[in-house]
Amino acid sequence: MGALIISLLSGAVGGNIVGGLFKNLSLGTLWNSIVGILGGGIGGQLLGALGVFGGDGSSALNIGNIIGHILSSGVGGGVLLAIVAFVKKLMAK
Repeated sequence: MGALIISLLSGAVGGNIVGGLFKNLSLGTLWNSIVGILGGGIGGQLLGALGVFGGDGSSALNIGNIIGHILSSGVGGGVLLAIVAFVKKLMAK
């Protein structure tokens, strides 16, 4: 349960960081957070299961797994935000 909370929060932060760094991808703080949470949940689970970013697939919350969840979820949130913003721009044309 702790890993899921870490993933969701890190995803929201990752989505807002990408939205802040790349203003053309920003959907606004609320939507950056929502998309980031979804991407963080998906990215954290997917990359954690693959063992990317130090996640060893176990449910133990040691420092390596916590950092792995933060990184993979932050990346997942940022990537999903970029994908959603890109699709939104394509549909607006």
